[in-house]
Amino acid sequence: MFKKLRIAFLLVLLLFVAGNTWLNKVRTTKWDRPLWVVVYPINGDASDASSRYIGRLRQDTFQSVEEFMGREASRYSLKLGNPVTIKLAPEVTVLPPQPPRNGNMLSIIWWSLKMRYWAFRADNYDGPAPDIRMFVVYYDPATHDVLNHSFGLEKALVGVVNAYADDKLASRNNVVIAHEFLHTVGATDKYDMATNQPAYPDGYAAPQQQPRFPQKDAEIMGGRIPLSEVKAEMPPSLSRAVIGGKTAREIKWIGVE
Repeated sequence: MFKKLRIAFLLVLLLFVAGNTWLNKVRTTKWDRPLWVVVYPINGDASDASSRYIGRLRQDTFQSVEEFMGREASRYSLKLGNPVTIKLAPEVTVLPPQPPRNGNMLSIIWWSLKMRYWAFRADNYDGPAPDIRMFVVYYDPATHDVLNHSFGLEKALVGVVNAYADDKLASRNNVVIAHEFLHTVGATDKYDMATNQPAYPDGYAAPQQQPRFPQKDAEIMGGRIPLSEVKAEMPPSLSRAVIGGKTAREIKWIGVE
């Protein structure tokens, strides 16, 4: 009997989550008002360098993300001139649950539920409830050459960005924040997972360019600027990135009345 009740409870919970997810998806892709996006900084390595960097963060640290979204929205003639408003929350002191490695479907679902609950508990922003929560986990670049993959969860409207605690790398951090934010509103990756090379044509900023290489900019969901068939580099800032046509369709910027 206890097992049946547990299964029934889990099914009810999943149905509630599914319904809430659908409503949130509709709400966040109507683009009839700016999305309220809150950034929550986290000291990922408990280092003094990350702590000092977080202490220097200001809301305008992330202004280029707002400007990027506004600039690209105007290219697609979106009626909403400023689709995103970014706010900065106080530091969060608890790390997010890590995604399962090579997990099966059940473990991924369970992790997703834990992630939603963690994000709800970690929300320390004293203001209007955010539409999307972006948790930015900072690491000292002197001791972390490579960071784990960041991720954005469309169904949870939550992103986790692994970033460098360095003023010189703030612009690159914002590229990753914009990429993961767009995942939360429906955009898909447009690069080869095995090589990290942007996928042609949807992962190219200018797929019709002749000659094709080198490209000048990156398609934001392609992630990198293609320089040749086998070489690409991350854009130094969002001034070297665009939202391509397929991404615009996925986030409902094309066909929106």
